[in-house]
Amino acid sequence: MEINKRKFYRQVFALVIPMALQNLINVGVTAADVLMLGRVSEKVLSGASLAGQIQFVMTLILFGTTSGATVLTAQYWGKKDTQTIEKILGMGMTIGVSCAALFTIVAEIIPEVLLHIYTSDPAVIAEGVKYLRIVALSYVLMAATQVYLYIMRSIEQVVIATVVYSASLVCNVLVNALLIFGLFGLPKMGIMGAAIGTLTARIVELIIVIWYAKVKNHDVRFHPVYMRKIDKVLLKDFLIYASPVILNEMMWGLGSTANTAVIGHLGSAAVAANSVAQVARQLATVVAFGVSNATAIYLGKTIGAKEFHLAKEYGKRFLWLSIITGAVGGGIILIAAPIANHVMTLSQEAQGYLYFMFFVMSYFTLCQAINTTLVVGVFRAGGDTRFGLILDVSTMWGCSILLGMIAAFVFHAPMQVVYILLMSDEVIKVPITVMRYRSYKWIQNVTREKAELA
Repeated sequence: MEINKRKFYRQVFALVIPMALQNLINVGVTAADVLMLGRVSEKVLSGASLAGQIQFVMTLILFGTTSGATVLTAQYWGKKDTQTIEKILGMGMTIGVSCAALFTIVAEIIPEVLLHIYTSDPAVIAEGVKYLRIVALSYVLMAATQVYLYIMRSIEQVVIATVVYSASLVCNVLVNALLIFGLFGLPKMGIMGAAIGTLTARIVELIIVIWYAKVKNHDVRFHPVYMRKIDKVLLKDFLIYASPVILNEMMWGLGSTANTAVIGHLGSAAVAANSVAQVARQLATVVAFGVSNATAIYLGKTIGAKEFHLAKEYGKRFLWLSIITGAVGGGIILIAAPIANHVMTLSQEAQGYLYFMFFVMSYFTLCQAINTTLVVGVFRAGGDTRFGLILDVSTMWGCSILLGMIAAFVFHAPMQVVYILLMSDEVIKVPITVMRYRSYKWIQNVTREKAELA
């Protein structure tokens, strides 16, 4: 059966464009901190960057929770079973908020211990602690917002997230500018001003989400009762399909923070250059990640409707979209390298590192676009969540991190060698993910009939 190409691309880009904008806005929040704090000092920039790793780990656990939930919700959306989606929303909210509360407590009690994982520089740790103590207060707010918006994405309500994150970006940049530099007679707070800006933005996000959930959203309602009254059959399905995703994101996140920790011990110049390179990579992959998110939604709905032949055809087209967007993103990074060095106030050593890191990020971005679309989009849409876990653990922890740590701490290799090894996992994964895609083992219907649920 031939697919309607015009209809397919119209529906896909109706999902991709808002989600790409959301990704761009989210990166814009990080970029605002990097650009403004980079003009204060290298130590301040490094402190905020490393403190952000704590939130990064938490965000990945939340992403794992919501991605696991959307394995179910996207397919139930294909069946138009909104009551079951409401139960999944309540369950996801309980897990997400509980996780964020735990991170808040730990970050407030032992911030120095957490930051010492990433660097031994006392000046960087001191700045990071100032930032972390304030930002940690936003974690629960962020969790509630993220769980709600990600599950709304899975039922094709993607515009609300664009509105929420647009308001958040404006708020964050405004408060950052006022408090970091002490404009219009306000106190000049430096890194603490950036933290207050982030906290204020999270409050704005949650207010908009609460209004939308209560006033505008009539398709899927949020019922607090489902946060404590959890369907046992759904919980079992959630654990089967979401647990590998949560563990996958945790291991991937810990791997990324392990990379940051290794780089952190190579000096503040390497940390500062890497923080800029990572923002550039995030900017260059906003469309590619939008494609991967659209893939999960579109294929999940298709598989839930039991249109398996169409799922195969759609998967092929999403793979090509990932290659195109990844290649474009890599090219943008190469072009942006001299611009970033001109704008940022970095030492001569950090500037040299930056050019090299941007080159590595250019091919890393292409590989990451392909892997993310297949693992996070195609495979998870079909309930094939264990494969991604096995893949990430083996390639990151068994290859790139292990080799990078040996190069750094045993052979004391140059930063360039260490960086190439630390960033090699996405390159290794490409042929493996493509082989898995071609096997079509990822196509599974994970929904249940209403009679089976409580």
